[in-house]
Amino acid sequence: MQRRDVLKQLSALAALGSLGVPAMAQGSGFETLPQPLPTDAKGKVEVLEFFHYGCPHCKAFDPLLEIWIKKLPADVAFQRVPVTWGNPQLTGFAKLHLTLAATGDLGRLHGQVFEAVQGDHLPLHTEAGAQEWAVKKGVDAKKFADAYKSFGVQVALQRVQKIERDYKIQGVPTLAVDGKYITSGSIAGTHENALKVADQLIAKSRK
Repeated sequence: MQRRDVLKQLSALAALGSLGVPAMAQGSGFETLPQPLPTDAKGKVEVLEFFHYGCPHCKAFDPLLEIWIKKLPADVAFQRVPVTWGNPQLTGFAKLHLTLAATGDLGRLHGQVFEAVQGDHLPLHTEAGAQEWAVKKGVDAKKFADAYKSFGVQVALQRVQKIERDYKIQGVPTLAVDGKYITSGSIAGTHENALKVADQLIAKSRK
């Protein structure tokens, strides 16, 4: 899903913001960033997935990605990065993601958030809607409320927003490898191809 499909009202600003930015170098199913970005995975190859819970393409990609993640070698560090694009609803989804990570419930509930948002059309971008749903899913109410309002989650939100800006992400789902390369279904042709390209980029990054 392209950013313009979610944030049409920001398309003009996005176009202005892209002026003067060096073009990414094209590869076979991937693009190379103009300048490498720092990664947090010291001694490992970092893979980031940029996504948001309102994106149908992200929902379709997620089961394939989950299988792929389970097969990653020990020298690869994977992290999901929820994009916000300055949009209040997407920011709410990102905050839910980070809150579930803080409470230790993200692993079992991540996939269910997609269905709740896109299938059941629940308002999980709001604090009340997110907490009501999470409690029904077995998350402790006080633990969730404390985490949602915590300084740690706020810092984590600011961090993922900075990563999103640094990578200049315009569409999701997108995979970034080693702070140097990006690939996606739209770049590689299919979601399956994007994962194959990511494997190749991981191997390339080890050299």
